[in-house]
Amino acid sequence: MKNKYTKQYLSLLNKRRFSLAAKRAFDVVVSLLILAVLSPFLLLLALAVKIDSKGPAFYRQVRVGRYNQDFKIFKFRTMVQDADKIGPPLTVGDDPRVTRVGKLIRKLRLDEFSQLLNVLDGSMSFVGPRPEVRKYVNAYTPEYMATLLVRPGITATASIAFKDEDSLLDAAEDPEKVYVEQILPPKMAYNLEYLKNISVLKDIKIMFQTVGAVLK
Repeated sequence: MKNKYTKQYLSLLNKRRFSLAAKRAFDVVVSLLILAVLSPFLLLLALAVKIDSKGPAFYRQVRVGRYNQDFKIFKFRTMVQDADKIGPPLTVGDDPRVTRVGKLIRKLRLDEFSQLLNVLDGSMSFVGPRPEVRKYVNAYTPEYMATLLVRPGITATASIAFKDEDSLLDAAEDPEKVYVEQILPPKMAYNLEYLKNISVLKDIKIMFQTVGAVLK
């Protein structure tokens, strides 16, 4: 984490301490409100996951978060139990590991609602660079490491720009190579630009843009 790029971005973030504090307060208040309103629906969703296939309602995957620290992300399980042991970390096209309920959950991005729990515990934010698995973080350039100076997010401008990522990877002979060499660089460009202009107002704008992208 200590290189000339992370120092440069850390200096920018230090000048926005008030914005970062406001961002955290926003995350806590809004996540509590959403969980209070949607808790009956989320319980029904968890029940649907359990009924549809064997295994727990939630899937806890290890991702890399702020300051390059591992954490466990909450996601509604959309794949068969132990899917990570029978296939790659990337989900491509009509992956046979995805369950029937899982296909609907993924299409509507409903699996992301469970990450409100990560927002509450401080391991994530509403908006920020999407957390990657360690395998892909190991492929980061020194400048990409600067994206680990902030909490990862449920959504980001990169997520909106690459909302059809599964389809792009489905056409590739080597999806993981294409992801690291062709998709990750523009994603990181979006994430680094976000660090330069981080604010609560920008987060709210990105959240509305995300809703619009999902509805489309």
